[in-house]
Amino acid sequence: MVIKQEEEEGIRRAVKEINEKIKEYEQSYAVQDKQDLLAMCALQYATEAKSFEGKTIIDEENIRERLEKLDKYIAENL
Repeated sequence: MVIKQEEEEGIRRAVKEINEKIKEYEQSYAVQDKQDLLAMCALQYATEAKSFEGKTIIDEENIRERLEKLDKYIAENL
């Protein structure tokens, strides 16, 4: 796998997280095949990704309201 140097840290964190999740599955389930553990891990991450689909991390409506209040305050005090 070829990655950009600026992506390396993020990739290493992801690998660490995946390895930890695989260890957790090994302890929780009687699974012998590493491929099955990887599939379980992939399914979990895909499910989590789908749950965020269409959502933003930032509450845009709240920010818009606060900016409008700030703009009104500035206009009234100039």
